[in-house]
Amino acid sequence: MKAFLFPGQGAQFEGMGKDLYENHEIARQLFDQANEILGFDITKVMFEGTAEELRQTKITQPAIFLHSVITAKVKMDKDEVPAAVAGHSLGEFSALVVSGAMTFEAALQLVYKRALAMQKSCDETEGTMAAIMTPDMELVETICSEVDAAVVPANYNTPSQLVISGSLEGVAEASKRLEEKGARVIPLTVGGAFHSPLMDSAKQSLQEAIESTTFSTPNCPIYQNVTAKPTTSVDEIRTNLINQLTGSVRWSQTIQTMMADGIEHFVEVGGKGRILLGMVRKINRKAQMEML
Repeated sequence: MKAFLFPGQGAQFEGMGKDLYENHEIARQLFDQANEILGFDITKVMFEGTAEELRQTKITQPAIFLHSVITAKVKMDKDEVPAAVAGHSLGEFSALVVSGAMTFEAALQLVYKRALAMQKSCDETEGTMAAIMTPDMELVETICSEVDAAVVPANYNTPSQLVISGSLEGVAEASKRLEEKGARVIPLTVGGAFHSPLMDSAKQSLQEAIESTTFSTPNCPIYQNVTAKPTTSVDEIRTNLINQLTGSVRWSQTIQTMMADGIEHFVEVGGKGRILLGMVRKINRKAQMEML
């Protein structure tokens, strides 16, 4: 069985989507529609903007969403329905659209609100993240729980990489203790403490918008970040999406569950490519992988 995977923030690249716009009518229609929905010319930034401009959260998130969804619309076989879908953080919105759980318009509006809310939280409360390279996930969880300042496990990317997130003090202290235990620590250049309690104001801001958005039963199961389990329940999808901003991205567990459920073929859709497939390879080398 085949599953489609959708990347999150960090998958942007200069010129993203320009080839789609120039060569496919449906892509032109969707990009033009996106400009109208957002109220500004995001395609100009995507096609001509610098790497620095594309790193702005208010640009990055809708840009990656658009690139993933439009890539799927252009390149998926007509009426193709994958066995399942999943998205890493922001990518969950792309997965919801491709699975039929949300409309393109509604998802883009939510993605933009999400980006603005997250940027506001970052401006209000300074935070950061660090990648911890160790096979001992319990060690990372334990140390995070022992540090007085705010720090939590944020992204379970692979069996040997867990990203922590929180206040500057919390991440620095946890990083120091983990290095003393033999873990390798890589500080990340990010705008804030994503997937941590420091995003609570963004979660509250977005919750009302998510609760008022119409969702449909998806055409296939979606494996969501906060549970790493499949669902087709609209109520569960909505609840998990609300909790995602402050909850952990359980990506490694998601891929492991998918493979246990009989999915052996993974297709990464959108972004600069092979970010998620690289994680899948480290999770289980037996998986079949391709880019759409």
